[in-house]
Amino acid sequence: MLLLLAMLTLCSSSAMAWWNDEWEMRKKITIDAGASGANITDAIGPAPVLVRLHMGNFRFSSAKEDGADLRFVAGDDKTPLKYHIEKFDSLLGEALVWVGAPNVPAGGKTDIWLYYGNKKAVAGADAKGTYDPDASLVYHFAERGTPAMDATIWAHNASSIVQSADGALIGSGLRLDGHAPFAMPASPTMAVPAGSAFSLSLWAKPLAHAPNAVLYSRRDGADALVVGFDNGAPFVEVTNAGVATRTAAGAAVAANAWRHIAVVAGAGRVTLYVDGAVYANIDAALPALQSVATMGGEAGDTASAFVGDVDELQMAKAARSAGFVKFAAISQGSDPSKLVAFSVDEEAAGWSSGYLAVILRSVTLDGWIVIGLLMIMAAISWMVMIDRASYVSRQAKANEQFMKSFREMATDLTALDHGDAEEVATIGGRIGEAEAEMMRLSALYRIYHIGASEIAHRFVAGGRPTVLSGASIAAIRAALDSGVVKETQALNRMMVVLTIAISGGPFLGLLGTVVGVMITFAAIAASGDVNVNAIAPGIAAALVATVAGLGVAIPALFGYNYLISRIKDLTSEIHVFVDEFVTKMAEAYSEPRGGLAERPTAGE
Repeated sequence: MLLLLAMLTLCSSSAMAWWNDEWEMRKKITIDAGASGANITDAIGPAPVLVRLHMGNFRFSSAKEDGADLRFVAGDDKTPLKYHIEKFDSLLGEALVWVGAPNVPAGGKTDIWLYYGNKKAVAGADAKGTYDPDASLVYHFAERGTPAMDATIWAHNASSIVQSADGALIGSGLRLDGHAPFAMPASPTMAVPAGSAFSLSLWAKPLAHAPNAVLYSRRDGADALVVGFDNGAPFVEVTNAGVATRTAAGAAVAANAWRHIAVVAGAGRVTLYVDGAVYANIDAALPALQSVATMGGEAGDTASAFVGDVDELQMAKAARSAGFVKFAAISQGSDPSKLVAFSVDEEAAGWSSGYLAVILRSVTLDGWIVIGLLMIMAAISWMVMIDRASYVSRQAKANEQFMKSFREMATDLTALDHGDAEEVATIGGRIGEAEAEMMRLSALYRIYHIGASEIAHRFVAGGRPTVLSGASIAAIRAALDSGVVKETQALNRMMVVLTIAISGGPFLGLLGTVVGVMITFAAIAASGDVNVNAIAPGIAAALVATVAGLGVAIPALFGYNYLISRIKDLTSEIHVFVDEFVTKMAEAYSEPRGGLAERPTAGE
């Protein structure tokens, strides 16, 4: 069955252009900003997209342990794309990769290819090339015990050590405890000229609501730009020459929940976005800012402290479009499946590039353990079926040959009178030793041998009577019945293995499927990527265990039914023969030949 599926898979495999033959595997990633996906109608342009890989959508076993063989290529399958890895854990099956996507059309789709499976490949990541020149600072906060590193070409690395927040929205994040704000460098390339364009994007999770909690602050004398939460309501405040302008208070966001906050300034207007949608705006131009920027509160003012977690801080010296902001909010959020979809894996060549290979390579270790047990069970059941089929076939042929010889003497069982062991073994001398040796395979012969031996033991030499009493006939019948039991047990030997395969195979396969489904959903829950392309390979692989269980049970079921019918026929033949033998024995030995019993003479 698996061979047939492999042949069908080979026929259905698509032979498409391959970017580089040194890479064995590839996967298509579709960025859908259309109505069927994220439904982003505003212009997006080139943008960094977060690609979340997990066991449900990526085969870590086929890639290098550190992900150095990952490559991303544009939809034309010719143009390499810049990317860098924030996290790659082949053991846990989790990876976070940032890819500089080409121009993403509003309301349209863009395809990119992920290549991997080249053990000789060297690392090709380029963090600085992932972002456009307008990006002035990007902190992933993936560092532990070291200052945050800037992923852009400007290298605006922080001087403060990152207090890591495990289990953040995207890998690890920044923990702000309210004691000291997180400071960013005040380098000349971080300066914001008066009236210039500026964009800020980050994820924030406030631990609790507080008044005027400052999330981001940059003050330069009487000028300032402040972003924060006022009792849970996001706000942005611009101060020019001591005059502060703040956005109107809106609906408060839930505490202890991740929200995407973005601020875009340009053309005399500052717009505040929450989760990719416009939350509020003010007519104001940014002042000139050259001082140190902080996160988590104002320097020296604990009352303004923000307590909570922050992740993925991005700044740009340009006014990002509404489409760009929404794109970032969806692609980086907990449910990117609306925007980013993964296809099945493809191989460079061979039958294994089809669906069957994708399914088999998605099977987890526990699934292979169950399948291995089922394969052992299948092998044992097939051995039993072959052994039993051969045995009953030999029995049928041997019984048929025996009955031909037995019929010749069936009317004259008295031929066993005064018979010795040799006469019993050769049916009263009617067959030769070679033929007798062959017929010893017959269950009927063995039962006949029991009966004939019992009769011979009761003969009395020297002309004494050869009459069998009723008690002797009953005793011989009991001996025959014991032989019937042994022959029936021999016919049914190991048949219980087939019943175990029939009933236990599907249940064992179902166990593997249930465990595989649990692991698939757990991996998806851990990665936060919920879409059909992420779920389907894992579910399909989990169902392989059920298919294997049925593959064990179905042949065993057919074989069992066939064998049990043959065994019933042979058992019936044995019972009929015993009845016939006892009847003939009773007729031949129940009274003396001639009609009168010989009596002892006087003096005997």
